[in-house]
Amino acid sequence: MKFFQTSSFYSLNKSTYVNLRWIAYIGQLSTILIVEFFLKFKFNYFTCISIILFSVLTNLYLQFKIKENQLNNFASTIYLSYDILQLGLLLFITGGITNPFVFLIIIPAVFSSQYLNIWSSIILVLFITIVLVILTFFYYDLPHPKVVSFHAPDYYLYGIPLSIVIGLIFLVYFGAKFGSESRIRRKAYDKIHELMAKENELLSLGGQAAAAAHSLGTPLSTILLTVKELQKEFGNEHKIKKDLDLLVSQSNRCSEILKKLSLNPNIEDGFIDSNLSFYDYVNEIVRSYKEISSKAFIINSEKYENPINTHKSREIIYGLRNFIGNANKFSKKKIEIFLSSNKKITEITIRDDGPGFPKDLIDKHRLGEPYIRTVDQANISKYGLGLGTFIGKTLLEKNFANINFKNSKVTGGAEVIIKWKNNDLKKV
Repeated sequence: MKFFQTSSFYSLNKSTYVNLRWIAYIGQLSTILIVEFFLKFKFNYFTCISIILFSVLTNLYLQFKIKENQLNNFASTIYLSYDILQLGLLLFITGGITNPFVFLIIIPAVFSSQYLNIWSSIILVLFITIVLVILTFFYYDLPHPKVVSFHAPDYYLYGIPLSIVIGLIFLVYFGAKFGSESRIRRKAYDKIHELMAKENELLSLGGQAAAAAHSLGTPLSTILLTVKELQKEFGNEHKIKKDLDLLVSQSNRCSEILKKLSLNPNIEDGFIDSNLSFYDYVNEIVRSYKEISSKAFIINSEKYENPINTHKSREIIYGLRNFIGNANKFSKKKIEIFLSSNKKITEITIRDDGPGFPKDLIDKHRLGEPYIRTVDQANISKYGLGLGTFIGKTLLEKNFANINFKNSKVTGGAEVIIKWKNNDLKKV
């Protein structure tokens, strides 16, 4: 990992950050004014105001001079470090570690754990720790208006920064963990949208091709008819006959190509929107794999007693195709697909005779998460785990499916069980 990674996934939204800083400065200014004029505490009032005003200038610069909408990892770390220093100076003037607002100094590090890389968070945590140690031993007292200074035992003063640092470490760790998972999922969801967009684009191209085939059919027939008439009239002339024969052969070739284009099943809007059973879904997908695979596909529908028809969903097709495709890819000889249904449940089980899922991922129930890792990293390629499985699972769950992963006791290979409530299928 690079020390400062500037990926788009490690950045701060400038407008959000600027607005949060405005809130902080307004809060700081309000607190100082209340303490000075209402509570009558005596402290270096003008120095505090000067620090806040300088910070306001930095925020104005950030808001109006920095044109980027996202602050990269390095710039964000610099600005957050300044925020820690700014608050540290205010606390130094107003009671140090005894100031009840001292816990606010952890906010920049917690903020960074969500949006920046781990090294930035570590730097900020160390910086905050140093500032807290300094504020424990060096600070200006905040005298009470009755000239009674606040005093606490040393162990209490030492315990405050220690408790803050411990809490900070926990918060940053969990913030970094959740932030990392959030970025991974965001990346995976972006991939889903990209794939679906490509699929829609292909379907659109298929429709355009079919429309072109239909439109070109008539003029091509006219050309062919005209050429045949010319053959009758000039067929005996050798030079012309050769050219006419070429026109006929090329026209016939074009006609065959257009016929193949017009046979594309995806262009039929009525077919796409028609009611289909899951037997139709599976057959359609299996048929496409049989054309490119030498492995045996076995569809068992003996227990498919109550077929539920539903509108054809590209998301369901893509999800099923993902798992059937994985079974085809990692199986040795055969893929078994079991269809079963009753009055309440519809179920599809996809089973292969391949290496199966890693046991550690099954035990931890982590299958279907994006970019997962197994202890068997040396053989990760034979499992086909990660983003594809996550996409298939996400698309099917979006359409009310419940997914279960396990290794088959019969074949030892992977087994994916996809289950719907019949009432949910009617909503698809």
